[in-house]
Amino acid sequence: MSWVVTAMRTRTAFTYEDYAALPDDGKRYEIYDGELCEMAAPSPWHQIVLVNLTTTLDAHVRAGNLGRVLISPLDVILSNRPRETTVVQPDLVFLDRDRLGLISRRAIEGSPALVVEILSPGTAVHDRTRKRAFYARYGVPYDWLIDLEARDIEAGVLQSGGYVVAARVSGGTPVDLPPFTGLGLVPESLWR
Repeated sequence: MSWVVTAMRTRTAFTYEDYAALPDDGKRYEIYDGELCEMAAPSPWHQIVLVNLTTTLDAHVRAGNLGRVLISPLDVILSNRPRETTVVQPDLVFLDRDRLGLISRRAIEGSPALVVEILSPGTAVHDRTRKRAFYARYGVPYDWLIDLEARDIEAGVLQSGGYVVAARVSGGTPVDLPPFTGLGLVPESLWR
């Protein structure tokens, strides 16, 4: 998956309202500080990992009545201020019970407790740098980066305006990753 900046000569900065008015052309978009970006569709391998992760996390969250797990395509409006509008579509979001009020008819309006990005060769640098910086700026407490090539998961915890790696895991041993306890996620199960 790769992303391409889309220039629109009639706009200097996009708002969520501009974004919502885009034609339904089958393309995926995000906005970073008012800049509209087009994104390619995810690969089948990406989607296999996403479905496997979603199944595991959703079962754990439902069993513990911890909140809600949602997957892309889903708008997360981190900011809708002029020239700072930032709308992203993380691969997966977790909203703990305290954040369920962020769910509106149009989007998640605010920072989820956890965002998960599944890295593809075309998006890895972008997701690790630019997109992660937005998550930190808007106070997302936890993020996971799943590397399709390395077959590992990096769990980050927000501290002092940036993410500190709490764990980098792979293989067949069950693990708990923040913010969850008792999860018992087996990293290699995501690739089956």
